[in-house]
Amino acid sequence: MPRLLSSALALRRDPRILKIPPYLSLLCILVGAVWLFLLPLNEYSRRTYISENALLPGQVHTYFGGSDQNVLRAYKQEVNSLVGKSNVEINDKLESIVRGLGLKTARQNFTYHAAGRTFEGENLYAILQAPRGDATEAIVLVAAWENVKHEVNKNGVPLVLTLARYFKRWSLWSKDIIILLSPDSIAAPQAWVDAYHDAHDNSRVASLPIKSGALQGAIAIDYVQENRFKSVHIVYDGVNGQLPNLDLINSVVNIAGGQMGMGVALQEMWNHNDKYPDRLRTMLRGMLKQGLGLASGPHSSFIPYHVDAVTLQPFGEGWQDEMAMGRVVEGTFRSLNNLLEHLHQSFFFYLLMHRERFVSIGTYLPSAMLVAANFTIMAIFLWMKSGQPEIPAASTTESSDKDDAPTPTTERDLFLPLAVVALSGSLSAIPLYIFNHVPESVSHPLPFPPPFFFFLFTNPPFRL
Repeated sequence: MPRLLSSALALRRDPRILKIPPYLSLLCILVGAVWLFLLPLNEYSRRTYISENALLPGQVHTYFGGSDQNVLRAYKQEVNSLVGKSNVEINDKLESIVRGLGLKTARQNFTYHAAGRTFEGENLYAILQAPRGDATEAIVLVAAWENVKHEVNKNGVPLVLTLARYFKRWSLWSKDIIILLSPDSIAAPQAWVDAYHDAHDNSRVASLPIKSGALQGAIAIDYVQENRFKSVHIVYDGVNGQLPNLDLINSVVNIAGGQMGMGVALQEMWNHNDKYPDRLRTMLRGMLKQGLGLASGPHSSFIPYHVDAVTLQPFGEGWQDEMAMGRVVEGTFRSLNNLLEHLHQSFFFYLLMHRERFVSIGTYLPSAMLVAANFTIMAIFLWMKSGQPEIPAASTTESSDKDDAPTPTTERDLFLPLAVVALSGSLSAIPLYIFNHVPESVSHPLPFPPPFFFFLFTNPPFRL
């Protein structure tokens, strides 16, 4: 044991030990990168599954259809006649329709100032009280007048109105259903959700006149396509990289893909062949959107309040119509209606690479930890090196009896490094101020922002 301790102390004073950290740091980066690119393989990913048994997705028969299609056509004509009118005029007409269904309606005004622009409007919402509930829980059905691309939701709004009329006839609901008709897909849902949870600024966002119980889930419909569609695109990315519970996505996939026979796409991968390249692109796109932390639809405003939500977007040319889309929403609402508690069984941290394939946090986190470990290793290495004086080359020829002497140290000048760190941190307030106050029309992004190179790899036009 004494010999082992002496050997360890001698190794500690060996100057060659300081040559290891750079190579060890590089090794961590390489292993972490290789680990990441191995995740799409079957050996490292898992098939999706339903953890919450109470959901029972696809186990009920959906009845939306038949005469409801005629009602949808009538509502579609009403919506088309409102295109180009003001938000107040649109809400006046939609409120008269919703009140005719026997639902309680209310409005909410909001005004935001950001990036030199003013976001203002008026939300319209209605509450369908559950015949078998006590107003302690609710599910939200959202249809924004305009989607994130500023396209009019010509089929989504009529479909939500038709579903509200259809849901009103059923007596099986144990949770209230809230119908939210917002003027846009980002600011308006955010104002409504903030006010629902009393987390809003009263000077900019009005309080909600009527409320229901705790929100258990939300489904947003972004249906701008005029023709029949083939598949459904599930948008699930939340603000600041937050994600809904995986059970909600799996339930929609089970209902749309299994029960209704539709295709299901994720991360704008319209033609996914379930091979390694497409799996990798889907996973990297999800990582990029989580890293950017931007809102991707009306559902994004709900996730920070622990309300699991997704946006459904029909796409492609096929034989599915509005009734099929309505049955997907009906089946999803029937599953959420079965819940006895909030979704918590499945994962909140995951990477999806296919509609039936995912990687949990326990599998992908070591890759990120290895990449992050190299910073710690190099920081310790540079700290140790900064405390040692420079040894002239001639000193290497001295006798070996001086090797047992303690390694000389020098005093570290910490004032300058700390000043640089403090100055760098304080300078970050400048871009923050610019992003929040400079008008959007003059704040042009860099020619090649950091995500650009990631974009080259993850978007179909740039496939190799």
